[in-house]
Amino acid sequence: MTQTVQRQRSGKRQEVAAGLVTFAGVMLIVVGVLDVLRGIMGIAQDEVFLTTPDYTFEWNTTGWGWTHLVLGIVAIAVGAGLLANVLWARIAGVAIAAVLLVANFLALPYYPVWSTVLIAFDALVIWALATHQRGMPADAGAAGR
Repeated sequence: MTQTVQRQRSGKRQEVAAGLVTFAGVMLIVVGVLDVLRGIMGIAQDEVFLTTPDYTFEWNTTGWGWTHLVLGIVAIAVGAGLLANVLWARIAGVAIAAVLLVANFLALPYYPVWSTVLIAFDALVIWALATHQRGMPADAGAAGR
């Protein structure tokens, strides 16, 4: 009886863990697309960006645009890797989400609402990937890759 209950709990836990990795992959792709769009706006020097005088981390919008464009492309690639269930993508997912979180924090004065939303998305990705435990079904295909 105890063994059956443990198997049921373990099975549900594994399903949740695998779902979290899928969630993180989709979120990284969404964040990546949004960052690519933000990058294009910055490179085009779109007028939607605010200017903040005397900002410590001041950088022109073209520089931020290129930064977000590159980070967005990397995030999309890592998100696709998570959906393909490769181990390197889980490790890179936490790293790119952390870098994106910091980049969006530094870009807060230029586009505050969008930055805040992307910071929340990045935090959710980190949480989802950190919650997933090794040895769960999402790792099954990763061992041979």
